[in-house]
Amino acid sequence: MREWKAKRGTMRHYDRQAAIYDVQYLGEQDAKIEGILNSIELKPNEAVLDLGCGTGFLFRHLSKKVGLLVGIDLSQKALQEAKKRTKNMPNTVLVRADADNIPFPDRTFDKIFAITLLQNMPDPTITIYEMKRVGKPEATFAVTGLKKKFTPESFVDLLERAGLKVVTTNTNQQLKGHVAVCTNR
Repeated sequence: MREWKAKRGTMRHYDRQAAIYDVQYLGEQDAKIEGILNSIELKPNEAVLDLGCGTGFLFRHLSKKVGLLVGIDLSQKALQEAKKRTKNMPNTVLVRADADNIPFPDRTFDKIFAITLLQNMPDPTITIYEMKRVGKPEATFAVTGLKKKFTPESFVDLLERAGLKVVTTNTNQQLKGHVAVCTNR
């Protein structure tokens, strides 16, 4: 019950911020995304999940490079903003759902992005297990964690304890978050 109370609070926060979120965070989010995209290869036939997609920053970077792009978020208002962004992206689907209960079968996605998500989850380990469940065995995971919540060591430790192999990390001083690209162990 406490977990849903925390999630509801986060959802309400992002509902209030949705209309101005892009103005506040576009530069920061683009820097994280560009760093990640320099470390991974995208293929035209891949299915990609953007977990905690918010207003859809990631979509313009990926929609023309992959076969299917699915965005999941709990905030209805953030998804409304994302819908505006995706109106000319026929391979993009938006779903309102909880990141700890992803409504897709096991081993569905080739790439999973969780940008600015883990620090908002009551138990980030559960979220990572759920990401792994819907990721294919050879999936790549791009994950960030806010520096206010995680030290570089605790962030990597969280990912590794949850069964991910950290391939690259970036704790660039200019970013507010740690960035990791991972695979299944």
